[in-house]
Amino acid sequence: MRKLLSVVLGITLATSSYANEVAFEQYIEGLKQEARTRGISEQVINQAFENVTHKPRAVTADKNQPEKKLTLDEYIPRAVPDWKVNQAKSLYEKHYQELSRIGEKYGVQPRFIVALWGVESNFGKFTGNYSVIDALSTLAFDGRREAFFRSEAMAALQILQEGHISVEDFKGSWAGAMGQCQFMPSSFLSFAADGSGDGKKDIWNTEADVFASAANYLSQSGWNDKFTWGRQVKLPKGFDTSIQGRDEAKAKYLQDWSQMGITRYDGRPLPKLDNDIKAWLIAPDDANGRVYLVYNNYNVLMKWNRSYYFALAVSHLADKIVM
Repeated sequence: MRKLLSVVLGITLATSSYANEVAFEQYIEGLKQEARTRGISEQVINQAFENVTHKPRAVTADKNQPEKKLTLDEYIPRAVPDWKVNQAKSLYEKHYQELSRIGEKYGVQPRFIVALWGVESNFGKFTGNYSVIDALSTLAFDGRREAFFRSEAMAALQILQEGHISVEDFKGSWAGAMGQCQFMPSSFLSFAADGSGDGKKDIWNTEADVFASAANYLSQSGWNDKFTWGRQVKLPKGFDTSIQGRDEAKAKYLQDWSQMGITRYDGRPLPKLDNDIKAWLIAPDDANGRVYLVYNNYNVLMKWNRSYYFALAVSHLADKIVM
């Protein structure tokens, strides 16, 4: 009986797998047709999808995002360990001339460019080895966020059409994030920049292009290099944390926060600026955890990645680079 059940189960799984394979192939035909309507050449379509493969591991990774939420006290030391800080400082010094040139052009402090580089890909060491076309086609076919991944697949084909990279070298994460700054294809088309002056936008192998692309993203998203990102602060006892949050209505000037009793984390008064600046109070864990006053540059980092923890990791690493 057990043997019979095993045989039946095996046949069922094989049939299901075959049906899924056929459905995926049909889905790819739909992607090809859409690409044609968007002006992608037949040559690029054929090259891109010639060996396209369904990647179940990408779907598994997308579904199995970490459920356990670390506190910031746990997360920050893991995201910004001492070895990463030391490496960031070393690379900041090594590339300082180039970073300064690019930072001045785009109006972005070089330390934030290096910090993003470090948090996103460990300074280019971890960029992913998935075929971008495989990953995006698989996740679009999965259907849970079809519109998003289908749109990104079309953007990926546009990148190939423009000749920025070959199909063979078109690699990224399981989600289709690419290169040393981990841009999604749509972000590449909007923000990738030629930092080396060679006429190419190579975020995979050319560090100057990585730096310029990151800086261009921040610049076009509203960065202001006259200010930093914010600071960790201390609240007075009994402070009403219901006013925390990044809604525009919850913004107050720095001196308003100061008058409410908020100080720097070490107890010193908040800085007095000739031209006061708007700030938002955030408590990503709760009032008993880390609390920050953040400026608009922090909001810009949140456009890059909509995670309070990500933006704080980048911010902390940027601060450590120049300490």
